[in-house]
Amino acid sequence: MLELIRTTSENKDFVKLNIMLDKELAIRDGDEHVFFAQYNKIDTIKHVILAYNEGIVVGCGAFKKFDEDSAEIKRMFVLPEGRGKKVASQVLIELENWARETGFKSCILETGASFKDALALYHNSGYEVSENYGQYKSVTSSVCFFKTL
Repeated sequence: MLELIRTTSENKDFVKLNIMLDKELAIRDGDEHVFFAQYNKIDTIKHVILAYNEGIVVGCGAFKKFDEDSAEIKRMFVLPEGRGKKVASQVLIELENWARETGFKSCILETGASFKDALALYHNSGYEVSENYGQYKSVTSSVCFFKTL
């Protein structure tokens, strides 16, 4: 059974998963990795969900304030052995619940146009493709999403 916990970016399991995520993204992003990496620092993230299966961390996600109404979903990652088991969906639902409890009215996020699993997750979770926002406005390899909570 999957256990979800709320924590911060200081959690050692979150830090460990982020190192693994960054290594995977360095390969997947290719030449664009340096650009994206500058926006994925975890020191300002205060809202983190960790997913544990039988006491072992298998996935994570986080959000941070984007503006007064919107939380930005960040650092979604599931270990390869946990993929295809709805871990990311459960983490995302818990992030949305927490964002709503915190007073946010919507969630936004960015993912890569070539990240088919992520695109499917967000479509299946009720997110709608939106105009690219902020630093992603002119990035053609980015797909941005929006969801009203």
